[in-house]
Amino acid sequence: MRRLIPFFAAFFFLGAAASADEVKVGGDGLYHQDWFLQSFLDLKEDLQESADAGKRLVILWEQKGCPYCKEMHQVNFVDPAIRKYIRANFVVLQLDIWGARPVTDFDGKEISEKALARRYGVRYTPTIQFLPATVGATEGKTGKALEVARMPGYLKPAPFLIMFRYVREKAYEKTKFRKYLRAELKRSG
Repeated sequence: MRRLIPFFAAFFFLGAAASADEVKVGGDGLYHQDWFLQSFLDLKEDLQESADAGKRLVILWEQKGCPYCKEMHQVNFVDPAIRKYIRANFVVLQLDIWGARPVTDFDGKEISEKALARRYGVRYTPTIQFLPATVGATEGKTGKALEVARMPGYLKPAPFLIMFRYVREKAYEKTKFRKYLRAELKRSG
């Protein structure tokens, strides 16, 4: 039996590594998932299309060379339960904190990704902004005031998934994430 343990450990490790190897790095130096939104970068339009599909729009801010972004892609996004939940309930728009692509913000102003990151108060990566469920909820709001929740930095898989559930269930309307997270972790054992 003791001889089988290293075999199974190696088998498990190789299986996990093979999944992580499937993550692609684009010409921009960012890790990409094939299920991320490919968009004309008009945020109001992207939010409306997400809402029409019964999903929530999130903005995932990353940058080239970010080790936590890499871990998020190679650990969290390759986890089948996390991937399935996010794909079923969210639309992920990936932006580069230093990027130059033009983005049309909810107020109609067109600015670069880098300028939008500053406008939204995004200072480090990864940062995930969870946006309101409807376009109407964005009226009169700009920058950080638009989001209903924010994941500032990398979270390990369990709290990462719990954060997405927190938003999907609109728990942000009733409680702070830390309280929700404690309750969820306690409930799951």
